Amino acid sequence: MHAITQSGWVEVISGSMFSGKTEELLRRLRRAEIAGQSVAVYKPAVDDRYGETTIGTHNGRQWDATVVDDDDPLGILDDDPAAEVVAIDEANFFSNDLVEACNALADRGSRVIVSGTDQTFRGEPFEPLPQLMATAEYVDKLRAICTVCGEPATRNQRLIEGEPAHVEDPTILVGAAESYEARCRDCHVLRTGERSERGEREERSERPDRAGGENAVDADRTNGASDADDD
Repeated sequence: MHAITQSGWVEVISGSMFSGKTEELLRRLRRAEIAGQSVAVYKPAVDDRYGETTIGTHNGRQWDATVVDDDDPLGILDDDPAAEVVAIDEANFFSNDLVEACNALADRGSRVIVSGTDQTFRGEPFEPLPQLMATAEYVDKLRAICTVCGEPATRNQRLIEGEPAHVEDPTILVGAAESYEARCRDCHVLRTGERSERGEREERSERPDRAGGENAVDADRTNGASDADDD
């Protein structure tokens, strides 16, 4: 692969949960620092799994990051204009304006590295990752290991109280006892049919749409699961 040297570009690291996306992102950042390049790292405000100002992996690797409003990724453009390398983790939680932000960063000469899950818990495209993958110069789609059969995994299996999520369950749950596994296509399961009272209660706790208040989440961005991967 011929490396671009005369301009900026966009790299996308995508894949299922537990596929090592953030681990790969941190690896590239470490190499950039060794090369003496200035680095700026960003994360969405909605993701606070490893601390409010840190991105990290389940095996303990972390990196300081600047928190950005999920709905205003264009704010990244004014934060550190001199950064040679700009990294953005959990890109799936940002609005579609992230595509414009990444292209603008690349146009002004920055190397942009974006990491995020590209599928919802239903196995549907999780914007804005598909748009970023279409316009990026470099795309790597990582695979995890299916927890059921051991085959390469590309799907995010949501479990609630140990049971597969219902296809009509809300996609971002507030205060629910949810967990996730990496699954292959054959082992990925969505419940159908009548929903339980539990599922209906959880739907009432779902975040409202953007018109509903300051904590709202755009429906285009709630078609998937929280990316709690060993990335």
